[in-house]
Amino acid sequence: MIDKELLEILACPKCKANVKLEGEKIICTNPQCGLRYPIRDGIPVMLIDEAEKPPDK
Repeated sequence: MIDKELLEILACPKCKANVKLEGEKIICTNPQCGLRYPIRDGIPVMLIDEAEKPPDK
């Protein structure tokens, strides 16, 4: 589980938008970006190359 204080200081490395926790992913809140960053062993992997693109709507 990610600490709330950590989540508040994290930002999307690509667009610098705020992020939110959704399941086992950290999600960029910018609708134009929307990258989904994995959490491995309780540590957010905030690398653009490791992120998943948002599902197409």
